[in-house]
Amino acid sequence: MELTRLIVKGGVLSPGELREIVNMALDQGLETISFGSRQDIIFPQGFQNIDKDNNGKHHFVFPDEHSGNNIVSSYVSTDVLRNTPWLTGNKFLYVLEQFKSQPDLKVNITDPKQQLVPLFTGHVNFIASEHEDYWYLYIRLPKWERMEVYPVLIYSWDIAEIYYEIEKIVREESCGIDMIFSLVSEALDTNNRTIDKPLNVPFYPFPYYEGMNRMGIDQYWLGLYWRNNLYDLQFLKEMCDLCFECKIGKICITPWKSFIIKGIPKDKKLEWEKFLGQNGINVRHSLLELNWHLPVATEWALNLKTFLVRTLDQFDISTYGLTFGISDYNRDGHYFTSIVVEKNELPKDLESIKIRDTFNVLHAKNFDPNSREYIVHAQDVDKLELPNILIELSRKYFNQLGDSIVETNNESTVIKKENKIQDVYQCQECLTIYNSEYGDISQEIAKGTLFKNIPEDYCCSLCEAPKNNFIALTSEKQEIQ
Repeated sequence: MELTRLIVKGGVLSPGELREIVNMALDQGLETISFGSRQDIIFPQGFQNIDKDNNGKHHFVFPDEHSGNNIVSSYVSTDVLRNTPWLTGNKFLYVLEQFKSQPDLKVNITDPKQQLVPLFTGHVNFIASEHEDYWYLYIRLPKWERMEVYPVLIYSWDIAEIYYEIEKIVREESCGIDMIFSLVSEALDTNNRTIDKPLNVPFYPFPYYEGMNRMGIDQYWLGLYWRNNLYDLQFLKEMCDLCFECKIGKICITPWKSFIIKGIPKDKKLEWEKFLGQNGINVRHSLLELNWHLPVATEWALNLKTFLVRTLDQFDISTYGLTFGISDYNRDGHYFTSIVVEKNELPKDLESIKIRDTFNVLHAKNFDPNSREYIVHAQDVDKLELPNILIELSRKYFNQLGDSIVETNNESTVIKKENKIQDVYQCQECLTIYNSEYGDISQEIAKGTLFKNIPEDYCCSLCEAPKNNFIALTSEKQEIQ
């Protein structure tokens, strides 16, 4: 199904921009909008093809068009999840501002230390390095069979210029990574840097990204999720007004059909909670329900997810850290979830006969989507068999957790365990970890502070549960061999 998309560069927009979009949809008699996997806004069927000359600053891609790709960025995770120290929210905004015209190719601009936004789902993927203002560049153009690494690190202020030159080159001729590098170097005077070590993408369990959560000392961030991905326009309009009142400048869309509001003042927290309650908004979905990626406005996929979530919940199965995707067999992109349930295409000669759908189940290597390698676990299985297969994979994931392989620049580096017990505690409410090796910067707890020595009034930095809500874990320190 082709729907109208509105491009939201980097998944970042102001409350004023969102309110304008909401008013536009309300004027057309719509009641809801949805969010897409590339942090864009999706309009349901019935959205009128407005005058393209009067779009203003908004870039629409209508059902009959095949151009216009959104730039995905992990700006949404800055300040609320782990991040590369030099990569601030302002840095993201400066880089995004360089893109003046709409890219033809899919562009990802991400921090490898976060898990919320996928790193490698674009045609052109800029991934932050440990060197301030320098980025790895991974390219996989539509007809390429594999992803290639650009041979140098890219300077922050050259990102857009290099992208547009690559777009121009591949539009005119088909070429490989070496030719692209040669032609870009010939055309542009850029501030590159030598790659001194391959990209290291650490594996972390997938984060919880919903509800009201601590952000620094005197602010909060709020993650909102609708299970049917149909966001009520009247609610969004009132929410934008509340953002104005709180002087909140940005709203961030995630690739998981949800959005995050950062910087809610501490003295406005109660007002926001009252606003959510008055609108009947649930902000504590389980991890099992949150971590799914589905195609937009696809009823069979939403029904299948509901069936699987209810069945797994009935058996009390833990899926903490795992993500799931539902897809058609002929999907023309790259997966970015730990486990994928893939619906098989009905053979042409059987289309007139009513037969049950069958599915394939795949999982990412080491259950890490950033490995970019998927393993077929089961093929041609019935819907009723899927819960048992997912339970089997969940157990497999937890059995091998901590024994994973880190993929760095197509090389495998084995991780071995060193039997050094760390001082690690976990919040029973939201599963946040306190590790004495790192302390808690958000609450001014210094690195190396043992849990027993932190103040008794300490509370969870995410959900504010008290110190006595934490339980001790046995953790083994990992060391690269």
